[in-house]
Amino acid sequence: MESKRNYEVADSHPMNGGQGPYSYVQNSNYQRGAVEASKEMIEEAIIKHFDVNKTLNSASFLNQIFLADLGCSTGPNTFLAVQNILEAIQLKYQLEKRRHLDHSDDHHVHQIPVTFQVFFNDHFSNDFNTLFRSLPPTRKYLAAGVPGSFHGRLFPNSSLHFVHCSYSLHWLSKVPSQVMDSTSPAWNKGRIHYTNAGKEVVKAYSDQYAEDMLSFLHARAEELVVGGLMVLLIPAVPDILLPSDTTNGTEKDLLGSCLVDMAKMGLVSEERVDSFNLPMYYSSPSELKAIIERNEHFSIERMEKLNNPKKHLSLPNLQMRVYYLRAALEGLLQKHFGAEIMDELFNRFSKKVAESTFFLNPQNQKSIVLFVLLKRNPN
Repeated sequence: MESKRNYEVADSHPMNGGQGPYSYVQNSNYQRGAVEASKEMIEEAIIKHFDVNKTLNSASFLNQIFLADLGCSTGPNTFLAVQNILEAIQLKYQLEKRRHLDHSDDHHVHQIPVTFQVFFNDHFSNDFNTLFRSLPPTRKYLAAGVPGSFHGRLFPNSSLHFVHCSYSLHWLSKVPSQVMDSTSPAWNKGRIHYTNAGKEVVKAYSDQYAEDMLSFLHARAEELVVGGLMVLLIPAVPDILLPSDTTNGTEKDLLGSCLVDMAKMGLVSEERVDSFNLPMYYSSPSELKAIIERNEHFSIERMEKLNNPKKHLSLPNLQMRVYYLRAALEGLLQKHFGAEIMDELFNRFSKKVAESTFFLNPQNQKSIVLFVLLKRNPN
């Protein structure tokens, strides 16, 4: 019997939908850079670790490959990621077929075409309409949407061959309860994130992240076939740095200061600000590795910093940086504070960023993205 935990509904915080100026579709070049940079690594992973024969025969349907992109949002990045994966699997398939034909008199080996089924997953409130209106018309796969939190179960047992998740696992299933409790040592009064907060706040976030990652890994272990692969692109903070040393951490702190300023002016209540925290956490490589190793169902085949040569070009000016953050956080902020303060909030944020030399200096973009390749163990 499945545990209740597997079907709990996590807090929903999708990216801005539609095609407007603040939409994720128009403001996700930064995330796209990671997908582009990971293409060769994904191909290497599949060529080296994807067992076509064993994997195809281990699922319920022969000669069909099932893959999922978790946290797909509204496109177009998810389509690029899927295309990269499918091209790599097809290349592996052709290499295997050629090898068998070279070493066998049976020329019928691998002659049956493979069907690809792709599952696009995100929260229930994700703009799936925009996603599916944007599906590539020349795609060579069947497409389906799977709404729900990836922190729990989404698919039947042993039904997936490949899982991809990019720029999503830094989102928590919920804000740690301690940081919003005025009686707790971890109460995060006057801040909306753990950047520059006390150690109790940081620990509360870290503990929540570990719990969520373990839940994610447990669910995927049940859904992946033995030998199935999972590629994770996870925003992180280098082991030697603090969150306040990175733009990811500092921009959240700056946004929080704008809300505090607005509370002082009576534009929003102080209580409303104190009851809001962002459900996001950026782990360090060593922290993430330790969490993955606690789940014995996966082996870490590769884990390293993603080399993204276009990183400094994806947010070249002030407006793009503000729009990028607004596309990601506006839905969450609007749900808590209301739509009427959004323009004021991001105008203030824009002015503070403009007054700072920190954000637009490429040398200060010290956040990293980790490329993590996991393989489902037989156990």
